[in-house]
Amino acid sequence: MHPTTVSKWRLRFSQDRLDGLVDAPRPGAARTIGDDVVEAVLVDTLESAPKDATHWSTRGLAAKHGISHTTVGEIWRAFGLKPWRQVSFKVSPDPDLIEKIRDLVGLYLNPPLAAASPSTRNPRSRR
Repeated sequence: MHPTTVSKWRLRFSQDRLDGLVDAPRPGAARTIGDDVVEAVLVDTLESAPKDATHWSTRGLAAKHGISHTTVGEIWRAFGLKPWRQVSFKVSPDPDLIEKIRDLVGLYLNPPLAAASPSTRNPRSRR
């Protein structure tokens, strides 16, 4: 650790004892959004999705909460969120999803007679 840093903390401790070890307020502008807005953005990001997409965009979420898209991005960065890179399964917004899945599974379980089987593959394609 740099000697200047050690000196600063020793001086704070000698003047204010344990209360001096609490970090002092940082310079800069005060926060313009409250914890309730941050919480609402986090809850929406993690627990909901817009009707026409699989995840929120910064602009869509900003419009919903009346804040800037930059602020949404800063909140996501602060909490390490990347909704576009979720590793969990996402449900498709397609209203016909169940029917399509049933059709696909049905093809696997009962393939048509003219369907290609593994034994009819091109022998040169084996690797």
